[in-house]
Amino acid sequence: MPTPTPSRRTFLATSAALGASVAIPSRVRADQPKAPEPPASGAITPDTIAQAEKLAGIDLTAKEREQLSRTIPEQVQLLRARQKVGFLPNDLAPASTFDPRLPGMSFDTTPAKPIVRSNSAPPLPAGDDDIAFAPLTHLSRWIESRQLTSTRLTDLYLTRLKRTDSVLRAIITLTEDHARQRAKQADAEIAANHYRGPLHGIPYGAKDLLDTAGITTTWGAEPWKNRVPTTDATVIRKLNDAGAVLVAKTSLGALAYGDIWFDARTNNPWNPKQGSSGSSAGSAATTAAGCVGFSIGTETYGSIMSPSMVCGTTGLRPTFGRVSRAGAMALCWSLDKVGPICRSVEDAAIVLGVIQGHDNADPSSIAMPYSFDATRTLKNIKVGYNPRWFQGQRPSPVDAHALDVMKSLGVELVEIDLPDWPYPCLLPILQTEAAAAFEELTRTNADDTLKWQADAAWPNTFRQSWFIPAIEFVQADRFRRRVMSMMAERFTKVDTIFAPSQAASLCLITNFTGHPQLTLRAGFRDDNTPRGVTLWGRLFDEGTLCTLGMALEKALDVWHKRPSL
Repeated sequence: MPTPTPSRRTFLATSAALGASVAIPSRVRADQPKAPEPPASGAITPDTIAQAEKLAGIDLTAKEREQLSRTIPEQVQLLRARQKVGFLPNDLAPASTFDPRLPGMSFDTTPAKPIVRSNSAPPLPAGDDDIAFAPLTHLSRWIESRQLTSTRLTDLYLTRLKRTDSVLRAIITLTEDHARQRAKQADAEIAANHYRGPLHGIPYGAKDLLDTAGITTTWGAEPWKNRVPTTDATVIRKLNDAGAVLVAKTSLGALAYGDIWFDARTNNPWNPKQGSSGSSAGSAATTAAGCVGFSIGTETYGSIMSPSMVCGTTGLRPTFGRVSRAGAMALCWSLDKVGPICRSVEDAAIVLGVIQGHDNADPSSIAMPYSFDATRTLKNIKVGYNPRWFQGQRPSPVDAHALDVMKSLGVELVEIDLPDWPYPCLLPILQTEAAAAFEELTRTNADDTLKWQADAAWPNTFRQSWFIPAIEFVQADRFRRRVMSMMAERFTKVDTIFAPSQAASLCLITNFTGHPQLTLRAGFRDDNTPRGVTLWGRLFDEGTLCTLGMALEKALDVWHKRPSL
């Protein structure tokens, strides 16, 4: 015989024994009326409920408010009881994990073949600037052929980082001693014919929310300025194993939003009077300025795409679950993604090949093969687009030219459309997860220490998110599944989607559906700052995305232009 289900009152009464220490408010039964008493200080009254309705976007009657004011204190006590557990660590993920794969989807799970790189590189240039701005594809060949040592390249980049940072403000920690030691080790290994692969000896920058053992990792925010982790993030470990050389922890907008961190604003190398955008601010700025061979960024909603557009870099946001987030600051567990920021598309594809892969330390990690062939043709690739996306109220000549170039590549262009749905209604998921990740910051008022305090900044957004009803969070999650199904249907017709980077809410949509995204430089605005365009691909098909991106990049022929600092 099943055990009778305890009433809510019984549960609350016994929860104290479990460490919750819940105080049980008195209840007044409807059939035993009691004379009203003046409300105690902080008591919940029908007027309290009426005011709360404005925040929840719901309308109740006076009778409903009266009843609710008698019962809701139990709920409040239950919510407060959870606080007895203490603040949960940032790296503790929810039990529910997001999976971008819908039921019934099929994927090619053939074991991945080795990555195929471009066959050759030009001779090593004589000038340091030409070396500094060279793509990873060239740097790696020069190091592999021993035309260039990691020590020389590391010294070159360290010098440039020191020289430009007073303008860019893109470095939180320069890892000079660590870098020189790693470069020396790489040179010794290569001299001994122990070449680890295309990242061996290549200096790089890592967004300062990726843990680095013994090296400060600040998250760009005042409360964590002196935080020193004891272990490496999985991505850092994989780069170490590949022989890459960490030269800098690059800046990020505090807690992965914007380009303002605890010490400064990170600036655009093409016009330092402008911010670099964010939140992967320093990663994009240093890569664009020829101060690193490549960099690592993260994106929750636009944090790889936006600074890549502004700084003229190539940003590859992988499929959700492709790259482990273990050891990375958690902002939104169902949205965070780690990806490369580089100077060319092939560079990004190569770096992704090193950092991707399943990791048991990340509950959302997904084991899927990754393949990339730099010699692949565009045969049979279908590209979805909509002419209206390239027109709009302020059509950009850069966007229009990019579309003309895409048409000239010989791919099959397929017109598609997206439903006119209120896609920003997905944002409560991001806001709620972020507020949960940084509950302690809000409850202790440590949010007041952050440099950026505008209405749109995290401190105010975190506070505001406490008033998102749980029901609306669930409804947003259900809407998310509808959007996932819609995008899955669109990708049955095309391999990729092409648009101006900010068009048709595609950045927002695909961050929530988990689809990969590639942003690359398409041209320049009237003020000589870069403008990018973006390609989106099928889940776990970054290889096709990069094949098309390489062809578009070559035809646009603007990637080699440099900022002058």
